[in-house]
Amino acid sequence: MSALDWPALMRAGMAGLKLLPRDFWQLTPAELRLMLGEAAAPQPLGRDRLTALMAAFPDAPGPKIKETTDD
Repeated sequence: MSALDWPALMRAGMAGLKLLPRDFWQLTPAELRLMLGEAAAPQPLGRDRLTALMAAFPDAPGPKIKETTDD
């Protein structure tokens, strides 16, 4: 099942933007969002947010690995 509201997207593209069906289906979701005036992709994760996520979800300690040297 899709989380996209296809009937609403089709109305926006074909009725609102006057796209031909063939042109509508050739668009990527990002292109359709841009044409509808929605903001582009969300901003990338910044250092502050990464640090906050690392503090909230620390890596679990793994098993100790015995280091060996090949001489």
